[in-house]
Amino acid sequence: MKDIANVLNISAAAVSKALHNDSRISEKTKKAVRQVAENLNYQPNHLASALRSGKSNLVGVIVPRTNSNFFSSVIQNIEHVLNSKGYNIIITQSNESYKKECDSIDTLLFTQVDGIIASMANETVDLQYYEKIKSKGIPLILFDRGENDLNVDYIGIDDYNSSHVIVEHLLAQGCKRIAHIGGYKRTRIYNNRIRGYIDALKKHNLPLDDELLIETNLSIENGREKMQELLKLKNRPDAVYVAGDYAALGALQVLNEQGIKMPEEIALVGFGNEPFTDMVTPSITSVNQHSEQIGKLAAETFLNYTHKKTIKQELRKQILDAELIIRKSSNKV
Repeated sequence: MKDIANVLNISAAAVSKALHNDSRISEKTKKAVRQVAENLNYQPNHLASALRSGKSNLVGVIVPRTNSNFFSSVIQNIEHVLNSKGYNIIITQSNESYKKECDSIDTLLFTQVDGIIASMANETVDLQYYEKIKSKGIPLILFDRGENDLNVDYIGIDDYNSSHVIVEHLLAQGCKRIAHIGGYKRTRIYNNRIRGYIDALKKHNLPLDDELLIETNLSIENGREKMQELLKLKNRPDAVYVAGDYAALGALQVLNEQGIKMPEEIALVGFGNEPFTDMVTPSITSVNQHSEQIGKLAAETFLNYTHKKTIKQELRKQILDAELIIRKSSNKV
């Protein structure tokens, strides 16, 4: 800024005001400053600016992965809302790794972000790094995957009730022996889906068979592996409820390869409503997680904190009703 000031024979303070579009600086001076700044290849130091002002207009977003339509849609909607209010976002992905998630949090805190919106990695059990965010007085908004113990805002769908909706749909199709390929119980949303599955069976007086309840990381490969295991059972299931669409795709591949008719022999239900669920054969019944609404609510929840002098968070849940999209893989009608 001093170099720009020397070229134009004005003060560095005037250059700073011009670069920040201060109304006290004439348009002629602003134009001249911008031109010289471009000629000198000037790049503002956002970190230094954030340290001076206490505000960076940056929001960190942490997701388990970006190659999921659900997470990419949430990010898109967060960005749309925040951009309209003058904020930019920094996106990081944990790839389901606790260590990578911790590194991301450290990087975002070093960058002086004004808030963090996150969905936890599958590996995350220790919450100390998320507690670190809170200790800095930075708003923390969790979506899809979160923990009640952190006592922060959370946005997601009703995972427990989703399992009831799925089981009751399968029962209505005449299924009696329903397997569940779920996520790990240590992750709250998958624990809720497992509990919902178990309680739905009890509600309809169906026995819980431990060999039909499987925990996995819900990748395509795991979906294939676990579906193969279920098919080897002496008394195999007549329906499979998978807690993630990618694993459901793996299960679908195995069923197609082995010539098993869906839904006549085995009905299949996924979770997440990924775009491919409507493109494969047969199309996969799945749960719409309302990614657009979750992204907008997460961004708006953060913005509510920008007007407050002190940040005092507590557990506030915004829970959306799940929507079952019924397709050919489970619909016998």
